[in-house]
Amino acid sequence: MATLIPNITISEFRKLKASQMKELKSCEVYSDGEYLFTFINSNNEYVRVQSEYLALKSNTIGGKDIEEILDAAVFV
Repeated sequence: MATLIPNITISEFRKLKASQMKELKSCEVYSDGEYLFTFINSNNEYVRVQSEYLALKSNTIGGKDIEEILDAAVFV
């Protein structure tokens, strides 16, 4: 699917240090051609607040807390 922002692989994303992530443009992250997530670099307060609102909406639809994921991994 064509997107309006750049895309990178999860392998490229994992190579970045925190300081490099601060410089990275917002982008979509893929693994084996499958969309994983959108990285939003909120370089200003307005974008950060808008990102939080969208994340809140997304979290009401689904997803798990980190503890749920890690606890489930222990029993596998």
